[in-house]
Amino acid sequence: MRYRSRVTAPVAALIGTATALTAGSPAFAAGRGNGDEATGRGHGDEGAETLGDPVFPTLGNDGYRVLSYDLDLAYDPTTRLVDGTATLELRTTEALTRFSLDALGLDIRTVRVRGRRADFEQAGEKLRITPARTLPARARVTVCVEYSVDPSRAAAPTGGWVLTPDGFAVCGQPNLAHTVFPCNDHPSDKADFTFRITVPDGLRGVANGQPVCTERLDGARTAFSYRSRSPMATELVQITVGDYVIKERRGPHGLPLRDVVPTARAAALEPALALTPGLVDWLEQRLGAYPFETYGLLPCNSDAPNAFDFTGLETQTLTLYKPNFLLQAESKIGSHMMHELVHSWFGNSVSPATWADLWLNEGHADFYGLLYRYERGWPDSLGLTTMEARMKDTYARGDQWRHDSGPVAAPNAVDLFDDQRYLGGVLVLYALREFIGEDTFHAVERAFLARYRDSSATTEDYIAVASKVARQDLSGFLRDWLYGTATPRMPGHPDWTVTPVNPSLTVPRNRTGGHYRDNSATL
Repeated sequence: MRYRSRVTAPVAALIGTATALTAGSPAFAAGRGNGDEATGRGHGDEGAETLGDPVFPTLGNDGYRVLSYDLDLAYDPTTRLVDGTATLELRTTEALTRFSLDALGLDIRTVRVRGRRADFEQAGEKLRITPARTLPARARVTVCVEYSVDPSRAAAPTGGWVLTPDGFAVCGQPNLAHTVFPCNDHPSDKADFTFRITVPDGLRGVANGQPVCTERLDGARTAFSYRSRSPMATELVQITVGDYVIKERRGPHGLPLRDVVPTARAAALEPALALTPGLVDWLEQRLGAYPFETYGLLPCNSDAPNAFDFTGLETQTLTLYKPNFLLQAESKIGSHMMHELVHSWFGNSVSPATWADLWLNEGHADFYGLLYRYERGWPDSLGLTTMEARMKDTYARGDQWRHDSGPVAAPNAVDLFDDQRYLGGVLVLYALREFIGEDTFHAVERAFLARYRDSSATTEDYIAVASKVARQDLSGFLRDWLYGTATPRMPGHPDWTVTPVNPSLTVPRNRTGGHYRDNSATL
């Protein structure tokens, strides 16, 4: 997980294309259709340009749900530009005279709806589309958007592209996938994905999921196609181009493992890559079978400080890292590799229904990452060697963190990736385990993952599953821990105390240049 918050405004400033997104805002770009768009108008509504996310209220769009994305991208290493065609299959939830996608920094050329050219305008971070005819409710609709993009204008850390000397990777979390492709950019609207990436010979294109085919094309080019077997949130998309070699091995029960490694550094990275089968085995014993068709690491071909400002990013089936991090000893990287792997279950298979539910991702990733660390006998960054010792230290900070960053499950866009979502989330899970017992806790975890596999879940969903499995109403207990302004008493540890709040100790947040500090306790 990237360990920073970001707000939309810095992205807009960087790309220089956004205006204030209001109902009356003028379009700064418009495309005209084939002249008959004014005909065939029926009764319908303009789809809402928000899904009401409590952290990113302008993110996502309503009036439809996306069933699938087909992304066809071509990379030109001379210009370093990307030409793209995004084909979306939607299912409308109401009759629509107009609907919108999230899109920022993309040069939209044409839009077709059901094969017919449609009017469109780009306003702020929205691509507003007016089809030739009103779309009926509960209809399957194909939308095709042709566009181009200059990744250098939307590069990390404030955009969704990671530039490398030989190409790029992408990092859409939490709200930047729409700087890579037009989409309904919200984790509640998961969809199927296919990819086709065309590159000059000598480079390789890679994406989530498993390869479908490789095509040799005219002009010394090759097209690589992939498909993800499980639905995916837009923020989890990974597309990378560069001089990479594919390293394959087998995990538990024959699970195909695929690493995408810079060719020149493959041998040096092998010790880290070889750790994955053992990590998967350890976690499967606790959470059940790995939920996807493959897993692997992508140490992208850049160690530049400004390539991205996070340690790892759990893009689905392929975790993004910088190579130098993975060149360290196992004791320095193993706990964090476990953190990122946990996201395959919490965050990817079960995605947050809103960004306020992020603690479900990060709290679980740090919880199991720390358990793995202490089991292996590796001291953490505080020199502590047991979960109990770390939780006692975290408990003492509880009121200060609630003062500085709000309750665990009530973040905002500024403090979304603060300690409270990571170690604060671990503390909630630790308290729950202490209250209901270890066996019941593990049953809750597996039941939650099974119930919401391949979909999205809220904090309330987790509370409901926990209550059902534990056969007692845990809503008051968990809501106090997740939403309370004061840290509750820790079950089983009546001697633990909370340090009083000191307003002068409020953690300063460095927002300069979009950089944020790493907050995972697994580092």
